[in-house]
Amino acid sequence: MGLFGKLFKNSTPDYGQWLSEGGVIVDVRTPAEFKSGHIKGSKNIPLDQFQRSLHKLDKKKPVIVCCRSGMRSAQALGILKQNGFERAHNGGGWTNLQRKLG
Repeated sequence: MGLFGKLFKNSTPDYGQWLSEGGVIVDVRTPAEFKSGHIKGSKNIPLDQFQRSLHKLDKKKPVIVCCRSGMRSAQALGILKQNGFERAHNGGGWTNLQRKLG
């Protein structure tokens, strides 16, 4: 397995299952980006406010982060993991995640 495979070896969770367990989708794009289109029911917590907004999320429930391309959500995932969110996943770009959700 190459370096990329080792870094991203986490398998994709069953998003439907996570959401049925009370999980949340958090879109870390700017409010203007979010307003232009987003996944129905997702929360908007911009990346620049993410660290100080963790109290709005429940560590016991799954969290799926997304953005435009997956880069900002990767940063958000790192913040979640550093703060004890064990069931967190980078959903990548919001349009791609929306397709996966059906």
